[in-house]
Amino acid sequence: MSGAVGLDHYLVLSLIIFTLGMFTVLTRRNAIGILMGVELILNSANINYLAFAYYGGARYDGQIFAIFVIMLAAAEAVIGLAVVLAIYQNFRTIDVGATENLSG
Repeated sequence: MSGAVGLDHYLVLSLIIFTLGMFTVLTRRNAIGILMGVELILNSANINYLAFAYYGGARYDGQIFAIFVIMLAAAEAVIGLAVVLAIYQNFRTIDVGATENLSG
């Protein structure tokens, strides 16, 4: 069955999403863009958790880990947004490089 989706397909998809997330984190100067990259990295971890749980005996371990990652991502988004708003109130910009220059 060559048309079946296997574990390798999920791992390649997860690698692509992780690479896009890492590229976003490393190249964006905007704090919101950096947070979006972190979300992509966490989503790639979720794909790995679920794929390994499904192909590793169909246990619920991966699904439970994925739920914890989703809760962590939601908390990170709330805290990240609060930090971005605080930076904007103090520096009138969300450009990460500009806040480094203005703080000194």
